[in-house]
Amino acid sequence: MWLNFPVFASFAIVLWLAATGLFLFSASKMLNRLAAGLSVTGTAVLLVFVIMLWISIDRPPMRTLGETRLWYAIFLSGIGLVSYFRWKYKWLVCYSLTLAVMFLSVNLNHPETYDKTLMPALQSPWFVPHVIVYIFAYALLGASSLVAIRNLFVKQSGKAISGPVSMADNLVYLGFSFLTLGLLFGALWAKEAWGHYWTWDPKETWAFITWMFYLVYIHYRFRNPLAHNKAMMILAASFVILLICWFGVNYLPSAQNSVHVYTE
Repeated sequence: MWLNFPVFASFAIVLWLAATGLFLFSASKMLNRLAAGLSVTGTAVLLVFVIMLWISIDRPPMRTLGETRLWYAIFLSGIGLVSYFRWKYKWLVCYSLTLAVMFLSVNLNHPETYDKTLMPALQSPWFVPHVIVYIFAYALLGASSLVAIRNLFVKQSGKAISGPVSMADNLVYLGFSFLTLGLLFGALWAKEAWGHYWTWDPKETWAFITWMFYLVYIHYRFRNPLAHNKAMMILAASFVILLICWFGVNYLPSAQNSVHVYTE
């Protein structure tokens, strides 16, 4: 099935890039509707591929980093579209689609097409909900980081910036909720698989650090509601920690014997 991935990925990328161009350079409502339709179609194409891949390999396609990047691209493009339909922020859907294109492009260069069977610890009913919840949380928090970066580099008046900051807050609150569920699901899964809820494994430690950074952001916003720039810097830094947790931990020497590093 992975042999067909370049076709599906290229189709989705073309649709997303065309939609991004229309969003950026057209003020016409008709063309904006067309852009939204192209975006939805691109996301649907990638979702169809993931479903076909799931059937083909007879296991959830959540085993490798390449497979999680597929889910991330789907969720991120979907979140961008929902934000557009809800708030009409074309810049956010453009950023989201561009980032989704980047993740698909990485997969085209490093598809990780090897087909790994699930080790016994992964043959658990907690596997799918744990991964799905985490990747969805990562997509929501990734979208919030796009808002943070834009707010840091685009100068606006106080009134103009309050809308995007409120949207960043909402994305973080929802993403943090799913991140918390991911931690809880992981603890229950660990208890079932290894007999312990928490072992301070490198991956677990960085997951907790990521959770703490976003908790710091939430508390800072509560205590300092008008300090937008500092809050956005905390949010951007939190996403860097998230990326280390997702990708970087796999390359740390201390994580080579981790039960959470499944990509080797």
